[in-house]
Amino acid sequence: MSDTPTLTPDLFLEIADHTLLSSDTTAAQLDAFLADAESIGVKRVCVLPTLLPVDKRGREIVTVVGFPSGAHKAEVKAAETVQAVADGADEIDMVVNLGLVRAGQWSAVEHEIRAVREACPGLVLKVILESAALSDDEIVATCEAAEAAGADFVMTSTGLHPSGGASVHAVRLMSQTVGDRLGVKASGGIRDAATAREMWAAGATRFGVSATAAILESFSSFNSSNGAAQQTDESGAGY
Repeated sequence: MSDTPTLTPDLFLEIADHTLLSSDTTAAQLDAFLADAESIGVKRVCVLPTLLPVDKRGREIVTVVGFPSGAHKAEVKAAETVQAVADGADEIDMVVNLGLVRAGQWSAVEHEIRAVREACPGLVLKVILESAALSDDEIVATCEAAEAAGADFVMTSTGLHPSGGASVHAVRLMSQTVGDRLGVKASGGIRDAATAREMWAAGATRFGVSATAAILESFSSFNSSNGAAQQTDESGAGY
């Protein structure tokens, strides 16, 4: 993608969702995380819906729905979304029902995404595929269902599925499927600038990361012209 601008630290800060999704997060840990986000300078943070509402401190708030399994009825995901919106969420990251995807029940997949879409009018909606657990055909069809249902982004993974997190191949395939009509959020095991730039070159337009500070620090040592590409950490440690 020769016309793609270089992913700089400043641009990364604009398109990174700084993430805290540990289920045992305490109020004190949340406060420390939000203070850290303010210090780093990220535009958005992503936290569990049970932690909302929060003091935004000038950040946009992303939260998750149907997280992490996606094995919830469409009506439950929609209700969770309504509550998240009422609690101040600015963006919604929903996990698709993998059982429906594996069964090829594309009308049902589209239905549940549309149910969440209708529950958060005007907000950015991202659909988490768990791409590492899917075949290429399943990735393409899920992206098509997300687009048909009105989603704004497709997203690689929760970072918690045993199959792994983001891959360059999945990001490229998702980007080729949705074109410039939807965004592509790469998440799951992205730990350094080299990996982020690989994902960016493959078509990622947003990142979900917990290692934000480490990634920013690694930009200074990464040579974009001849640095060796590093492998994505797919250890399942979250975004």
